[in-house]
Amino acid sequence: MSDFFESDFVQEEMETIGEMQEEIYSQVFNFETLPLDEKIDHLNMLDDLLEKQQILYTRMKLSDDPRAKELADNVRQSAIVMGFPKDVDCNLLFSNMRETLDRVRKGIDKRA
Repeated sequence: MSDFFESDFVQEEMETIGEMQEEIYSQVFNFETLPLDEKIDHLNMLDDLLEKQQILYTRMKLSDDPRAKELADNVRQSAIVMGFPKDVDCNLLFSNMRETLDRVRKGIDKRA
């Protein structure tokens, strides 16, 4: 059995995800007042974050490490708590979030 969280790659990705989350959250309440180029940068970073989270989630689901599987299940349970169906497919959830970002981008382009 592998220890998923001992992997250098996993540790680096988790650190990167944490840093990206902090940067995104620090700007989220100022989003409407950001200049257009910063709004686009913010949305691009959010898109990159979602991709990294989805990849990490998929790796956790495929891992033999019980802790990784537990964390993947916690992600799914969090989605359920937020109102998603009990049989939610988190990969579909990530895809839907990216589609929402695309709609926001299109809305910004129309206003610019």
